[in-house]
Amino acid sequence: MTDRVFNVLFLCTGNSARSVIAESLLNVLGEGRFRAYSAGSHPSGAVQPMAAELAAKIGYDASQLRSKSWDEFAGDGAPPMDLVVTVCDNAAGEACPLWLGSPTTAHWGVDDPAAVVGNEESRRRAYLQAFTVLRRRVELLVALPIDQLDQLAAQQQIRAIGQVTP
Repeated sequence: MTDRVFNVLFLCTGNSARSVIAESLLNVLGEGRFRAYSAGSHPSGAVQPMAAELAAKIGYDASQLRSKSWDEFAGDGAPPMDLVVTVCDNAAGEACPLWLGSPTTAHWGVDDPAAVVGNEESRRRAYLQAFTVLRRRVELLVALPIDQLDQLAAQQQIRAIGQVTP
């Protein structure tokens, strides 16, 4: 076991719901082994209140969440990433910037709870569903002996996590 901290960037288009939920989950469940960030290709500029509420419920300081551009993680001074995970199909199909550190990449597509239209109950259900899928995947990531895997093995296992549903 190593004391190394793995930097993980979760990407989505708007960086308002799925990617910020994943960021908060990994920062809590990773127990210091991981440092998670999130960003968007076209950030909305605001975190969805239900996403922030779910982050707070697991003990994450939701005031740390903000909707930001992936450009913050592509330039000089950005932390080098070990892993970059897209959580929406749109971001997965876009041409991403070059990331410092030659990270492993994976796609963990999750339905967008922010796109659900309807009453508050149906919207909350959509957020809880996205949260549940992302939590299971983050739990699997945290359980991996990532520091003992070569990059190809890590990439295969991390990409396979994107196929898991609770």
